[in-house]
Amino acid sequence: MEDIAVMCCDDSALMRNLISRIVDDTVGLKIIGKAENGLDLIEKLKTLSPDVILLDIEMPKMNGVEFLKKRKELRIDTPIIVLSSIATEGAAVTMQCLELGASDFITKPGGSSISLNIADVSGDIIECISSYGGAYARMHGKSVYDPEFFLHQKKLKEATRRIAKQKGDEAAKAVTLSKADIASLSSWTPAVEKKPSVIVPEREGGRIEIIAIGISTGGPNALREMFKYLDASLRQPIVVVQHMPAGFTAEFAASLDNICPLTVTEAKDGEPLLSGHVYIAPGNYHMQIVRKPIGNIIRLNQDTQRNGHRPSVDVLFESIAEVYGNKALGVIMTGMGRDGAAQLAEMRKKGAWTLGQNQASSIVYGMPKVAFEMGAVQKQVALADMAGEINKLATEHLYR
Repeated sequence: MEDIAVMCCDDSALMRNLISRIVDDTVGLKIIGKAENGLDLIEKLKTLSPDVILLDIEMPKMNGVEFLKKRKELRIDTPIIVLSSIATEGAAVTMQCLELGASDFITKPGGSSISLNIADVSGDIIECISSYGGAYARMHGKSVYDPEFFLHQKKLKEATRRIAKQKGDEAAKAVTLSKADIASLSSWTPAVEKKPSVIVPEREGGRIEIIAIGISTGGPNALREMFKYLDASLRQPIVVVQHMPAGFTAEFAASLDNICPLTVTEAKDGEPLLSGHVYIAPGNYHMQIVRKPIGNIIRLNQDTQRNGHRPSVDVLFESIAEVYGNKALGVIMTGMGRDGAAQLAEMRKKGAWTLGQNQASSIVYGMPKVAFEMGAVQKQVALADMAGEINKLATEHLYR
């Protein structure tokens, strides 16, 4: 297997070294270059060919936003992961980066440009690099490890860090993966493709009264691409769980509202579901739909994480299955892991209509793959066709 090639662009030499250590300590990833600002990065890209770039925002000479603008002119197509402290305080700037073509973002812990706690987000760094960089590498003919291999490493590293924190800071420095952990990595093999299960629903699909969407890695750009083409005349409310940290979903909703013909807002606790309105689950809050005599409403809570996430797609889909039965459309899209798959299967059992993003158009074919193998997905759809398929089903089954 070839390594996914990574470049790091940050004005702090310390940060470049800390990030490089996280990357180089991960089997299947390697740092091939470092840059201290956007101008330096452009110069180094003349001779280096990374599969993914980690980009700071606040830098001298040419900052991250300026680089993203210049990137379009230079036709640099390498995926960009924004890794910055400003992302925390300046969510609007982060959304601007996504609008300019960045694939995703990660916030430095503690809001510091030089964060010695950068290891706290090492799992997110590994996930983003392996997802976006892996997709780019495969598209260009490289043979790299499956995203599940990196998810396996991520879980091992996170378990190691939890043990280390329990032992204290000094002991944490000495904690490494055990020999058994290393052996499990070296003997890792991709999961065998499973023949999809068959779910026989209790009832036929009825009229569609709500559309529920679950999405994760690759989601920000996928939703931007899809929402542009939703039908302005759609009458069903749309509820969305996109795995995203607290403090960003309001700006994310606002950025989607600028391109979507429907109204898009961050969901609020207790608000009613309005026709033709899109609700984005707030970061760090589960979103559920609750039945009320005068009309169903949104409920938010901070219950325990489900599948390692809050908001969790499973939590949303579980409430949709309970409240709407066969009168719903569930959609599961690109994302690492399995969040949403089990409860999409429950929705399907009750007769709900279901769609899943196909492998070819998914940045990570994880969540939709698990759902498909469980028999939860009626039809797999390419990202380019997803809005059209939703429009068609929602229109055809509005009054059924």
